[in-house]
Amino acid sequence: MQIAAKFLVGLVAAIHVYILVLEAFLWTKPLGMKVFRLDAEFAARSATLAANQGLYNGFLAAGLVWGLVASEPIGFQVQLFFLACVAVAGIVGALTVSRRIFYVQTVPALIAGAFVLLAH
Repeated sequence: MQIAAKFLVGLVAAIHVYILVLEAFLWTKPLGMKVFRLDAEFAARSATLAANQGLYNGFLAAGLVWGLVASEPIGFQVQLFFLACVAVAGIVGALTVSRRIFYVQTVPALIAGAFVLLAH
């Protein structure tokens, strides 16, 4: 169970590294515009906001990695904290931007959180 929990936390971290790259570096590129369903004009106007959002996603990923490498009980606590942050951010994003965010962020974070709790 502990291996599955660590794998899932790592997967959530990887998702947020991917979002960081998309938002901070690829927002105005074809892949970024396709993933976020943007037109070129909006992507250009909002690029600095997207880079800032990407940074926040990077912080979430860094926190999850910290939780994976920290010794207990800190690792457990940090993992749960950052998974809760991801879940809340996903809920807010789903309510304000797109329902897809709930499935990309909140659902994986809640599943990983359940595994972390069960493995502890």
